[in-house]
Amino acid sequence: MSEAMTIPPLADAPAKRTPTVYFIDDSATMREVIKIAFRRESINIITCGDAAAALAQFAQNPPDAVITDVIMPDQDGYSVCTQIKQHPEFGSVPVILMSGVVNKTVADKAVAVKADELIRKPFQPQELIGRVKALLGPKIATPPAPERHVGASSLQSLFAPPPPPPPPQSVLAPPPVQRTAPAPPQMAPPENAWPRALAEAFTPRPAAPTAPPAQGFRASAASPDIVKLKTEIARLELLIKKLQTELQIERQYNQALEQHVHNLTATD
Repeated sequence: MSEAMTIPPLADAPAKRTPTVYFIDDSATMREVIKIAFRRESINIITCGDAAAALAQFAQNPPDAVITDVIMPDQDGYSVCTQIKQHPEFGSVPVILMSGVVNKTVADKAVAVKADELIRKPFQPQELIGRVKALLGPKIATPPAPERHVGASSLQSLFAPPPPPPPPQSVLAPPPVQRTAPAPPQMAPPENAWPRALAEAFTPRPAAPTAPPAQGFRASAASPDIVKLKTEIARLELLIKKLQTELQIERQYNQALEQHVHNLTATD
């Protein structure tokens, strides 16, 4: 299942091929929001509800970039990314993975399948559009002059993360480049630099050395095991609270998406 939205070229636009970007997500609401977000960009956006529907169209409509959710019913985003990167014709196509939960395990898998970007959901549409344009580079045609419209601000605010502590919108946003005079030409980041940086960020740091017991106190033989057990229990409790918070954010995010699409439909 797929839906395509093509932006017709302007009469005086540069003679550049309009790039084609596939967006794969089993959420119909999410696909509709992405089509709305990309409708003023010089990009052909093809939204698909599953990986098979997207891969079947590659021969007829070759992709210039692919955005895919990690969790999907038929096959996950890692499998999709692997197939694209190992394809003799589409191996150089950039792939952006989306995940509601981003941790070291997810980041390591993104590195293993050679994903170009890993973005945490929810995100702001303009952040995703910016990452897509950066990956497309010279392939993208010059966009028309922006027009002010009511839907843009409301759509962007819809994806804004909840109040503090706000999660990073693009967990793989490249660090600022420090330039010196004369400024050398900016080099492209090495392949998979951002997923690898994220994986390293989630690598646990070595625990601080524990203080020796006070003089005159004789620790029992089981004390180190008890300390390790308590530390592990505390870590698991923290992970549970984090997952509960992320699930709550995801529910609120989906409810806001549905309400926003309903309002846009009623307005049109």
